[in-house]
Amino acid sequence: MKTTIRTQLTQTVNLTPQLLQSIRLLQLTAPQLEMELLQALELNPMLEHDESDEAGETDATAEQTEGDDAALEAAAWDELPEPMFNSTGSGSGSADGDSDATARIAAGSSSDPRVRLLQELALNWNMEDLRVAQWWLDQCDDRGYLEHPLAELIVAGASALDVSREDMTTTRLRLLNGPWPGMAAADATECLLAQLAQQRAAIQRTPGDTATTRDALADCAVAERILSGHIELLAGHNYAALATKLKVGRDAVERATALILTLRPTAIEEPADAVASYIVPDVVVRFIGGEWRVALNSRAAPRIRIAAHCERALAGASGDQSVLRGLLDEARWLVRGVAMRNDTLLRTAQVLAERQRGFLERGDEAIAPLTLREVADAIGMHESTVSRITTGKYIQTPRGTVELKRLFAVRLEGAAVSGAAVKAMVKRMIDSEPRHAPLADDTIAGMLERQGVRIARRTVAKYRDQLCIGPARSRQRPASPTITG
Repeated sequence: MKTTIRTQLTQTVNLTPQLLQSIRLLQLTAPQLEMELLQALELNPMLEHDESDEAGETDATAEQTEGDDAALEAAAWDELPEPMFNSTGSGSGSADGDSDATARIAAGSSSDPRVRLLQELALNWNMEDLRVAQWWLDQCDDRGYLEHPLAELIVAGASALDVSREDMTTTRLRLLNGPWPGMAAADATECLLAQLAQQRAAIQRTPGDTATTRDALADCAVAERILSGHIELLAGHNYAALATKLKVGRDAVERATALILTLRPTAIEEPADAVASYIVPDVVVRFIGGEWRVALNSRAAPRIRIAAHCERALAGASGDQSVLRGLLDEARWLVRGVAMRNDTLLRTAQVLAERQRGFLERGDEAIAPLTLREVADAIGMHESTVSRITTGKYIQTPRGTVELKRLFAVRLEGAAVSGAAVKAMVKRMIDSEPRHAPLADDTIAGMLERQGVRIARRTVAKYRDQLCIGPARSRQRPASPTITG
């Protein structure tokens, strides 16, 4: 047997952590990106919220839109229900001495999270506890965190409400570990620990002592130790150092980290119907200066940047600063990745707006055939990148807010129009048909052929089924009676 050595050249793609992060950011929806950035702002001190003027809002139309939105938001705040208790804590503040805890809470779901939480608490808490809870909620910011040091608030609250400091502390802990775990937390660590405690309690209530339950409780214990004393190592993804500090295996640290990442960075819960009732568009298209222009929606996600003062302080620091430098590198990767995502989203949306100008001006019947490859070639990227950046992203148009994926359309075989446009034509014809004489599928096919679109009867039937429209015989209605004078 003879042994030989051969040299062979191959090309491979090395997926670095930075590249993997960029790919993941591409496919995040607006709510997911917002959650990602808020969590990064909490865990990485090298990042800060960028409150400078938002890009793409320099034209007069955008400024007018922003002013209108601000006016609408102010009007909405003016319509919020009266708080249950006044700020001095002297009872309910009702002129007639109404003592019913639920009488002052507006019916339905309020846009104020404090009111929604009080609605839940009023079902089980007594009047005095609700009064103290109201005071604590008034000291929280929009994330549910206390705006001032805890010790100062306990003293101030006890004096304002004429209750003991122990009662103030007890009520806050009930809020912290209540239906919205983490509410009235002093900081992000306390908020996450409260959520973790509720998860551990839920696991302990599971019947039976199985190996899965024991492993889950062990992961909770490791996660609690990480949050309690080693959050800086967690922010730096230094799993080896965490394993050494906690004297556990690296796999245990990774499982605990995955558990921590499932927790919410804030305690505020949005009502389920509020999430489903509206969609925040990622990009907005406007007709300006004779052309369609696309801009990012600045309200879709917070803008972040490197904290300049932290960067300068680290540049002049001496000694071992490996952890902080790791956090700085991570912050730079994230900022760069978000910028690349936004640039790719803008370029893709601009090409879609240019290619689907007919849809923007005339509606669904003017949707042109367009494929992922055509857009990818136009922006100089791969089809998979275009697919990721358009999945779950929405664009605000004069025709409504639609998913970017909807602007892609398959060319109808043997025709110069898209199947989506033909489907819209079929719907228009059926919507305008006589009630007593609905159009049969072959009749619709003939009408489309006279407009230059040749399709088979079975294709009309397929589109009709996709539109959830029944056949002609099921759509027939008696003619309206003629009224004679």
